[in-house]
Amino acid sequence: MQGHQLIALTLSVAVLAGCQTERPQAAQAPSATTPDSAVEGTPVGDERTAMEAAIDAGPSTAPAAEPTQGGLALNPNAPDSYVVKRGDTLWGIAKVFLRDPWYWPEIWQVNPQVHNPHLIYPGDTLRLVYIEGKPSIVLQRGDSARVVPRVRSEALEGAVTAIPYETVAAFMSKPSVLTKEQIKNAPYVLATRDLHVAMSDGDTVYARGFTAPATVGTHYNVVHVGGPLINPDDNSVLGYDGIFTGAGHVTRGGDPTTLVMTESARETQPGDKLFAGGVEVPLDFIPSAPKTKTRGRIIAVSDGVTVIGQYEVVAINRGAADGLAPGNVLAIYESGQVIADNANKGFLSVSHLGTQKVRLPDERTGTFMVFKTFDRLSYGLVMEATNVMHVGDRVENP
Repeated sequence: MQGHQLIALTLSVAVLAGCQTERPQAAQAPSATTPDSAVEGTPVGDERTAMEAAIDAGPSTAPAAEPTQGGLALNPNAPDSYVVKRGDTLWGIAKVFLRDPWYWPEIWQVNPQVHNPHLIYPGDTLRLVYIEGKPSIVLQRGDSARVVPRVRSEALEGAVTAIPYETVAAFMSKPSVLTKEQIKNAPYVLATRDLHVAMSDGDTVYARGFTAPATVGTHYNVVHVGGPLINPDDNSVLGYDGIFTGAGHVTRGGDPTTLVMTESARETQPGDKLFAGGVEVPLDFIPSAPKTKTRGRIIAVSDGVTVIGQYEVVAINRGAADGLAPGNVLAIYESGQVIADNANKGFLSVSHLGTQKVRLPDERTGTFMVFKTFDRLSYGLVMEATNVMHVGDRVENP
């Protein structure tokens, strides 16, 4: 009996070993018609998200992959396959497979047999294969049933978004950077009951300027319009600081509309703007490099911080008129300092020559992804930070 068990175990191991294949080389590349079942790999089999897996892998000891035409290069630590997990973002998944995540569209293989092939859900498996010598990612749906999301401007139900949804939601509901378009179209505070200035829970606010009748129960954040944001290129006004003053919900429609405050951070004044609490931007875009040459600067950062880090929302002085679109990725550079060249001081007399000024090279400090564009201004999220960043730092094509 033990002999039969040993034979069965040996056969099982052999069968499993036969299911594993090495990553194909260009000469052994499968055709585009290779079925998913014939492409096997080693998935990341723990509970880490894509970003956590990429970070934990650390620097690879293997030589860096040679870029293909267009600059595409695989991450040397890229697995043969990856099982999508809750909490993943498309940026994190792309970083698992690619050295530069914004080249994701170059390797994504659309499967016409899969419903909504561009959407990725937890439980799906992404496989790295080679088609005619070119690396490609193919999608294999998970077994779990899911509701197909409706087309609307909010988080897709269960689908992986390009960037962290919660971060964008917090910023869009309490915008700290306001464009002229937002200010012009937003409803505004007409007056407060009993002429209160410092609002508290339960106080009443009257508002006007709604483009459609306000629905009872709808939540709004109240934002004061602050100082202008100046374009450093031509000193024109691109937008204004947005200062959160409080929040409330609609209790009665009409003109004016009545709201009851549920939160108060500072004084609310007539003319302050109201913004609905929901997110107004779709996040089903994919990382990509801009189609046009873009060069601009960071002009503002959310919450008034001075040092910018990862997952901070910032505004730049470039927008749709400059060819930018949601999903576009830009590199962030710190301008090199101008210093005096005193290397020969004390050895050679330079009194008659003067001290030479030298500008140090610009250094890349981060990566920025656009998620909302206006005509001359865009909002974006700092996806990666290798050093601190500041307002005024330069952004350009990666």
